Amino acid sequence: MTNIEMQERILGYVKEHAAAPLEAEAILKALQLDGADLKLFWLELKELEDNGTLIKTRYNTYGLPAAMGLVVGRIQITSKGFGFVIPAEKTEEGDLFIPASSLTGAMDGDTVIARVMEKGYDDRREGKVIRILKRAHTKLVGTFSKAGEFAFVIPDNKRVGRDIYVRRKDFNGAKDKEKVVVEITTWPDERRNAEGKIVEILGKPGDIGLEILSIIKDNDLPTKFPDAVQAAAEKVEQKIKKKELQSRLDRRKWNIITIDGVDSKDLDDAVYVEKQGDNYFLGVYIADVSYYVQPHSALDQEAYERGTSVYLVDRVLPMLPVELSNGICSLNEGEDRLTMACEMLIDGKTGRTISFTIAPSVINNHHRMNYPDVRSILVDQDEALREKYADIVPMLENMADLQKVLNKKRQRRGAINFELPEQKVLLDEQKHPVAIVKRERSVAEMMIEEFMLAANETVAGFMAKHKRPFI
Repeated sequence: MTNIEMQERILGYVKEHAAAPLEAEAILKALQLDGADLKLFWLELKELEDNGTLIKTRYNTYGLPAAMGLVVGRIQITSKGFGFVIPAEKTEEGDLFIPASSLTGAMDGDTVIARVMEKGYDDRREGKVIRILKRAHTKLVGTFSKAGEFAFVIPDNKRVGRDIYVRRKDFNGAKDKEKVVVEITTWPDERRNAEGKIVEILGKPGDIGLEILSIIKDNDLPTKFPDAVQAAAEKVEQKIKKKELQSRLDRRKWNIITIDGVDSKDLDDAVYVEKQGDNYFLGVYIADVSYYVQPHSALDQEAYERGTSVYLVDRVLPMLPVELSNGICSLNEGEDRLTMACEMLIDGKTGRTISFTIAPSVINNHHRMNYPDVRSILVDQDEALREKYADIVPMLENMADLQKVLNKKRQRRGAINFELPEQKVLLDEQKHPVAIVKRERSVAEMMIEEFMLAANETVAGFMAKHKRPFI
């Protein structure tokens, strides 16, 4: 039996007998477990307790939070000091109001258990935090404020609500008004502030890049890769083995291109369009990262922990080391690259996908195009650019026509377009913001959006039909 199956069986039984909390032995006996499942039972029961799915009472019995008048969720504290518990499982009652006097040491973002009290002001549900399951932050960024033999760190995050007390022995060289990282050593309660020690000095007000660095540290974003992960990335070959090409669709001679932002470094998708009679052939090629990042490897585990690349105004914190993200897994111009292909034949009138092929492939990016240049070619009819990219101008025009076909199909289905304005911050050489400009969303961006949606829908439909889950 798997971990998930064991949790489902435990929860299923508890839900069927939710009237009163149950002893663990009673649950165990009812499930009729033996062998290895006995050990798994105790492990998963503890996991359900730790994450608040089940509540363990003082009498060593287990029950569902809702049946015990409890709410489990993440607490969001306002700058005025009170907070709301946002339930892990949505209910009709919604969020639970927590007065400042009932936080019981909880800090913004913590996962907590709160008891629902009698309704308070304006018939609003109120609660009191009775247990903290998981702390959201062990470190905070703030301003060091020295006061004789002790100091306080005033957090940048105003939702934290309280300053962090620091003893002299824990100053670690910090000076008044410096921006620092403080590690919490003693959590707060109703009577006292949290205590901490200075673990990093970020700089003084006005230092170049201090604001961005503060954001990185405050959100605990990793700026470096562990040694084992970096070593694994450096071992990845930057050339493709010839034997790998034999089993893949070879599209290296096709005029496949990438279209990205001007300052993009990691190019992970490429496109190709060809008019075939009244229909369009659309090829979408995604960098085959899975070839280089094996399941459960150091690279895979690190990517899982990071979840995504993080884009800041002056830098990118990549999900994978640059040897992969900007190297062999980036579809750089003029370089052979391994990809996964989704090639579709699309009806030129209805936008319906007539047929498709999903397969490993190899491509060679013929042009690294950017959004402004594509827009200038298609909309402004820029003569210099049209001459420079004469070999792909007809394809770009076909792409623009196909985008309209695909967009009309989505509109007929009732799709919603979220035309939200997007801003870009411009920095000077000292990384100080000098202007905020609106990002232009033109036909170039819309082409890529429609092509990626078409590929995603095709792949999702294929996976659903063959009952192959995304894992």
